[in-house]
Parts: sequence; structure tokens; C-alpha cells
Amino acid sequence: MKNGLRLKEHSASIGLSLRIIDCLCLLVAGLLSFWLRFSHLSINNNYINLLFLGVMVGAGSLSFFGAYRAWRGSSFTSETQCISKAIITTFILLILSGFITQSSEIFSRIWTVTWFSSSIILILSCRYILRKSLGVLRAKGYNIRSVIIIGDNTIAEEVALKIAATPNTGLVVQGFISTAKSSKTNISIAPCLGSLKELDNIVDKHHIDQVWIALPMDEVEKMKKVQNALRNSTATIRLVPDIYGFELLNHSITEVAGLPVINLSTSHMLEGKNRFLKLLEDQILALIILTFISPLLIAIAISIKFSSPGPILFKQYRTGANGKKVKVYKFRSMVVHQEENNIVTQAKKGDSRVTRVGAFLRKTSLDELPQFINVLQGRMSIVGPRPHALAHNQYYKELVESYMRRHMVKPGITGWAQINGFRGETDTIDKMENRVKYDLYYIENWSIWLDLKIIFLTIFKGFIHKNAI
Repeated sequence: MKNGLRLKEHSASIGLSLRIIDCLCLLVAGLLSFWLRFSHLSINNNYINLLFLGVMVGAGSLSFFGAYRAWRGSSFTSETQCISKAIITTFILLILSGFITQSSEIFSRIWTVTWFSSSIILILSCRYILRKSLGVLRAKGYNIRSVIIIGDNTIAEEVALKIAATPNTGLVVQGFISTAKSSKTNISIAPCLGSLKELDNIVDKHHIDQVWIALPMDEVEKMKKVQNALRNSTATIRLVPDIYGFELLNHSITEVAGLPVINLSTSHMLEGKNRFLKLLEDQILALIILTFISPLLIAIAISIKFSSPGPILFKQYRTGANGKKVKVYKFRSMVVHQEENNIVTQAKKGDSRVTRVGAFLRKTSLDELPQFINVLQGRMSIVGPRPHALAHNQYYKELVESYMRRHMVKPGITGWAQINGFRGETDTIDKMENRVKYDLYYIENWSIWLDLKIIFLTIFKGFIHKNAI
């Protein structure tokens, strides 16, 4: 191992340097955008004040979203999403402050948009260059962390393979420590360095930086032996929990009430900052969309009123977030009727209950438009799993595995399942299983970017579809 550039994994100096670089990027992006817009740099006090406000808010947002955590081993996609969320939040706050102080008219919109875009590009470019530079240094043997893995099973082998597949992390597996009496392993990726009894000597002899425990959860005593053997060592000890046997949904590790907790089933949307971002996205977009489509809503309401007797809106309780009941609005597309024994029957192709206007609304998904009011009420999201009737949930939750997990988040007007073709009647278990599979994918992989992608694709392929009825 070369020590010339041995940077500590959580170095405060690297974090401070990143903060300074990010602030400079925000400032330089603002100045460059001003020059591109006005062809000079004679900036008045209003722009100077906004520039420094943007830098301060940006620094706070980047810190809030975790942009200065250790990124060793994380993908650049994760870092990109983190930076993008922070910058988007920064400019949303700046725009809101402009509206509140009634000063937004002072500033050029072109300059603002250019500043926003160039800030993201500049910060991510610096992060990419830094990441590549560290990767080159680590490839040459600098800033390397020597790792040994405790275990002689498939978990240990899986850990070693994943580490080997990401050389830019600077982690090198020196070998395995067997927990069996034979002091041998069947793993060929790296040598067996010995047994648990020899652990402290092995760590000293091979100058080990990190010890990763990859043992089944029922081998607690062996884990304790590792801790005891290394009680006088400065090596970092890490536990890789054996959770591969579980059906996981966005698993992560967090801290609750000072206790380390492994989340086996959760969603990024449920985290405080992401919940706020999701709510902000829904409220802003729903308000904008309702403003633009209000003439269309009025026209549809009039056509429904004159085409058949009954209310304009159809209201029905559906399952919302956390399994709670929420009242959902749709334009009425059927004649007023009463179901026998309160059984909810899904609409089918050629259903006689559907009115002529209703058939058009269903085919084009225009009957869903009143749900933007539900979004403003906080009952629904623009993007999320489509809400099903309460009776359907009771039926399918016993037949489709993990069915109720789709209700961890707010239901949506459109969703990942819908743009992938799984909309309309679910008359077979296979159809519902596929819909649930796409819904769970969305929950696990949620991001603002995925929401915007789904909204964009809905415009082209979500409104009119062959499965619509």
C-alpha cells in the first residue's frame, strides 16, 4: 500500500474542500450565466444579493441532502440524484422567496434558468473529475483499504465479488478468515488467512484496515469473538447482515431513537426530506395543471350533466397511504346504478353501464382529471400506484404476494405500471401480479426524475391505451 496520498475515509478536510468547491461552482455559474445573458459583468446590488443568497441556500440544501457524506463505493448516479435534488430545492426556495417579497420581476428569467442548469452541470462535473481522479489514484495503489472477510460461506463470497467488481472504491480483499475448525474455505477468490483464533495476529501481520463480518444471523457468538479478538485493534469492523433470504423492498440502514435499524421494507418517499419534496412536487404541479385544464374541466362537467341524469363527480372510497381509506374523485362515466350486495364490479369492454360520454372519458383517461383536486387535498399523488376499490384489495391481498406493500405510499393519478401497459381491467391474477410488480419497482426506485419521466410518458402513451375501457 502506498501512503503518499493516504486520505482518510471520512476526512474533514475533504468535506470542507467539497463545500468550498460547491459554493464556488454556484457563484461561478451565476456569474457566467449573467455574462451569457447580458454580455457584461457590471452586476447591480440586486443580482449580487441574490447570488450570495443562492450560494448560502445551496450550501444548506447540499448539506441537508447528504452531499458531503462519504461516497466511496456509491454509484455516481446516486451522487447525481443527491446533488440534483439539492439544487432543485435551492432554486424552488429562491423562486418562492421572489414571489413572497414581490421581487421576482427584477431578475431575468433566462438568467435564472441558465444559473440553475449551469450550477448542476458545474457541480456534477467537479464531482465527476474528483471521483475519476480518486479512482486513478486508487488504481495505482494509493488510498487503498485492505479488507479481510470473516466467513466461509456464500455470503462471504458474495461480498468479495461485489468488492472486486468496484475497484474505484479502493477496497482490496486480502483474504478470508475461516470460522470452521479446519481453517480452510472453499472460496477461490482470495486465500484463507487462518482461523478466528489467529485473527488479531493476522490483522497486524497483513496491515488490515477493515474487517468485514459476513456470517449468518444465528452465529452471534462468532461475531462476539471477532469483536473480542480485535478489542485492541484500530481496524474498522463492519457487519454485512445476511438479509439476502428476505424479499426486500428498498432496504437500508438507519438510526431510530439512537438504535441502528435495518429497513427490510420501506420507501425513499417516506423519509422526511423526500416526503417534503414529493409533497412540494405534487402541490406545485397539481396547481399548475388545474389552472391550465380548468376550461376542459368545465366543458366535461357540462357534457356529463346534459348526457345523463346524476351527479357530475363519482366519489368512491379507495385505499390510500398506509392502508387508510381516502375519498377519490372521478368524472362520472356510468349511469347511476346500485350494485347488488354492495359488490364492486369492474367495468368491462362494452359495459352497458358506461354512458356515451363516459366511454370517451374512459378511453382518453379524462375521467381521472378531478383527482388533481385529491392531490391538492393531500390524499393522492400525481405519480404512484393506482388506487383500487376496497373490495378488490380484500380479494387480491390473499392471492397476490406483497400486494398490500403498494399501499405504503399515496396512490397516484398515473404510475409506472400504467405507462408500461398495465392499466384497465385486471380480470386475471397474472395481470394484477404484473401491475403490483411495477408498482413495487416504482416504490423502491422512486426519485423526482422518475416521477417526471412517468408524467412525460403519460402524456404520450398513458392517456389513450388499448386496455382503457
